[in-house]
Amino acid sequence: MDNDFYYNFIEPDKEIADFVENLGTFQNLSDETKEVVIIPDGRIDLFFSQSASEPFHVTLLGLETYPEQRYIAPRTIAFVVSFKPLAVEYILNTSIADLLNIGKELSPDFWDFKAEDIKNFSHCCTKATQKIKELLPAKVDERKRRLFEMVYVSKGEINVQDLSDKTGWSSRQINRYCTRQLGLSLKAYSTILRFRTSLEHIAQGRLFPELNYTDQNHFIKEVKKFSGVAPKELSRNKNDRFILLSVLKGK
Repeated sequence: MDNDFYYNFIEPDKEIADFVENLGTFQNLSDETKEVVIIPDGRIDLFFSQSASEPFHVTLLGLETYPEQRYIAPRTIAFVVSFKPLAVEYILNTSIADLLNIGKELSPDFWDFKAEDIKNFSHCCTKATQKIKELLPAKVDERKRRLFEMVYVSKGEINVQDLSDKTGWSSRQINRYCTRQLGLSLKAYSTILRFRTSLEHIAQGRLFPELNYTDQNHFIKEVKKFSGVAPKELSRNKNDRFILLSVLKGK
């Protein structure tokens, strides 16, 4: 890890684990802009951040479907809540279909967070967890809970028809729901999860397909589609540009 670039991610309390994948923080402590590449990971991110040049602000990012180069301003500090798809309807109470590969600014007092809060990661985790627990629905459609649970457990390798059979929810209804809430079909979302699982292998230097890719060429093509580079170059992760890969390597 770059000494001037710090990050930490933790798993959420079990009570909110159906809705939240992790809670994290990252800081660019230097006076230089940090170049990073954001790659699709299937998470919906809520950022509370500020930098030397930007005031405290809150941003909701939709799902990514392709890699994008971004720049983290000098002296940036951020707290991030990474949501699972079920949170879109039940915690955020909105659709993110119009946020594919982009974000939108939320009210700076969203969830009552203040600039001082994000300087203390532990405090942020406690505050966000408490807020999410307050927002937990009295009841969740079990078809939806089961659907995303199976998608996650299978690492994106279960097909929509199998999911339909096991949830009692038609394929058409499933895809309509995902498109309306997330902005892409369940198959497209599952493909992103499969890619993310491959990142865990690439982070360990395993550069061959271990999931249900047709062959090595299919694997390389998909890695290039979602990261912009071949598995070998991705594994090198020069200058820690691929933050997600750096996090996986650090596990």
